[in-house]
Amino acid sequence: MVKNVRVLLALVVVGTLALTACSSTTAASVETVPAQDAYSVLADNPNAVVLDIRTPEEFAGPRIAGAVNIDFYAADFADQIAALDRDVTYVVYCRSGNRSGQAQGVFEQLGFADVTDVGGGIVAWHEAGLPLDG
Repeated sequence: MVKNVRVLLALVVVGTLALTACSSTTAASVETVPAQDAYSVLADNPNAVVLDIRTPEEFAGPRIAGAVNIDFYAADFADQIAALDRDVTYVVYCRSGNRSGQAQGVFEQLGFADVTDVGGGIVAWHEAGLPLDG
């Protein structure tokens, strides 16, 4: 009985340490902000990556300058996101904010450090009079 208690106690300690280690290294910061604030993030972080998660057809139209397209509806969307550098600053948008809002869980689960979601998507970006390509 004493041996079982010691084993159980050891498992609890190891599990707690593992959870503590994981939480400190995979803490994600995913925040939805107004378009103007997302624009400021880009201005303050010249190395930030802009991810447009609309379909390729949508991406062919107006988009934020320098955006990289990863289709939210692609079967391997999560795998494509997982292949990205988790320590880079990302600004993510879709058309209206719905898909990018859903994608927040993927970024959080994968432990991305700094992700800004453009609230209202490219629609809000355009309505705010912010610059677009295309």
